[in-house]
Amino acid sequence: MARTSRSPRWARAVALAGLTSATGLIAGCAADQLTATGGLSSDAVQTAAPGAAYAVATPEQKAAGGFNPFRDIHDVGNGPRQVIANPTLAEVLQPAGPLPEMALGRADAPVTVVKYASLTCPYCRKFHNEVFPRFKKAYIDTGKVRFILREFPIGRSSGNATIALRCAKPDKYVTLYGKFLEQQSKWVSQEVRLEAIHSVAAQVGLSRAAFDECLKDQTLIGGLAQIKDRGRTLGIIGTPNFYVGSKLVKTVLTFEELSALVDAELAGGTAAAVAQKRN
Repeated sequence: MARTSRSPRWARAVALAGLTSATGLIAGCAADQLTATGGLSSDAVQTAAPGAAYAVATPEQKAAGGFNPFRDIHDVGNGPRQVIANPTLAEVLQPAGPLPEMALGRADAPVTVVKYASLTCPYCRKFHNEVFPRFKKAYIDTGKVRFILREFPIGRSSGNATIALRCAKPDKYVTLYGKFLEQQSKWVSQEVRLEAIHSVAAQVGLSRAAFDECLKDQTLIGGLAQIKDRGRTLGIIGTPNFYVGSKLVKTVLTFEELSALVDAELAGGTAAAVAQKRN
């Protein structure tokens, strides 16, 4: 049998896949750190008082520094979260809760890329500004990739902005997503500034009254918490983290790195199709 030669691009993709080892991961923006009493169970989101943007904190949670529905969901009583080791593509693409997936590209594209992002993360902004436009033109617009955006808000400001993102009309989602990242300097701060957050969302037509109602919508808040919870189960530790097919990459990617991973997936799919025809 003739030996198949491997291209430098293929080798680069293999090296990048090696970033999924426990010792080689660098997340751009780290997820919230939890104290022993500051966690959030899935059910806690549903216990909000009427008119509250967040569920009611327990005395223990207040003592630990408050309550945030977008922190890593971790029920101390049930032990540490179970993370799926080497999830299949079907497990990666499994819906999490009632909120629809927000995606670009053909539904039947041969490769799916999932990006987990926090709207306050500067590395997410860097990827969006410097990598995404080129990647969209080369892979999404040409039908090679379906690109899914999944929310992984880190902190209260990101959480409230993510509510505004989902509160806007679905056809404005991608536009508003970009505006929040591009205009981070106008609304991101240590203190939550709802007016500043709304000023960005208003650019796509979201009224303040609608935003205020969404801040009270526990179904919406619970759905967003489920997306983040599912991300944690899939091994997401910060932002941006990516799934390229079923490969998890926990680092910021350049265009060349991401394209190498996608090209390897495309080549693997072609080889599998050829093998299937031969059989």
